[in-house]
Amino acid sequence: MSLLRTAAGARGAARRTRTAPVTEAQTDVGPAFPWNVVVWDDPVNLMSYVVYVFQKLFGWNVEKATKHMLEVHTQGRSVVASAGREQAEYWVTRLHGYGLQATLERPDASG
Repeated sequence: MSLLRTAAGARGAARRTRTAPVTEAQTDVGPAFPWNVVVWDDPVNLMSYVVYVFQKLFGWNVEKATKHMLEVHTQGRSVVASAGREQAEYWVTRLHGYGLQATLERPDASG
């Protein structure tokens, strides 16, 4: 008889236990917007080298590479690419590999 009471008591305890349903956290995955890859002016690299890197890395012709190099030189920076975050991070890493100073930035929402 004591065995039956113990089993019944265990079932009763199990009935009283309440657990919350398992819910998964929802991540808001909005539309992927492009990130700007910015190359910054530095006192180390020659202008001809920067043109070379832009041609080699982005496949640009001399005119386009020179235009962006001059932006870097005169304005202190140039947006050389606009892509999804992963691709933009890839370009920044490659630019760092060539010794250029580059960063990622979100595009201006007001522009």
